Amino acid sequence: MKRTAILAVALLASPAFAADSRRMQATLDGYQEVPSVATRAGGLFTARPSSDRDEVEYTLTYAGMQAPVTQAHIHMAQTAVNGAIVVWLCGSATNPGPAGTPACPQGAGTVSGVFRAADIQATPTTQQLAAGQISQFIEAMRANSAYVNVHTTASPGGEIRGQIFGWGR
Repeated sequence: MKRTAILAVALLASPAFAADSRRMQATLDGYQEVPSVATRAGGLFTARPSSDRDEVEYTLTYAGMQAPVTQAHIHMAQTAVNGAIVVWLCGSATNPGPAGTPACPQGAGTVSGVFRAADIQATPTTQQLAAGQISQFIEAMRANSAYVNVHTTASPGGEIRGQIFGWGR
């Protein structure tokens, strides 16, 4: 957790990070999960949409996981509510995700990449986000209506979670 906290402080203190209105971030811990999880694990997610909003570059770093990591995603939902998976960040042999999904590091690690419209999965019809609607999903992330979580075998619903906060809309 210390490593994650240090990384979070370093990123926030960085002038390039603070000055970029397209940056988004989430700090992950077990107490944001629904229901809450008592774990020492923690993580940090950062994302930056391209200026034309057709892709998002991201990095997810986590440490201290209490069991094998099975998957990590971005979901669409407000704080303290569980929502639909919209983007897979990493998977495992038991939960591989869509084709091209990278493997989740075990225990601690970093996964980075880019997601595009083809990676956006539809939400239930009541949420009105269709597959491929990346610009609308970027708006949801900027509006603090998306979260990242990392699932483990001990906490199949998610061991750590963090609401994404965006700078500017």
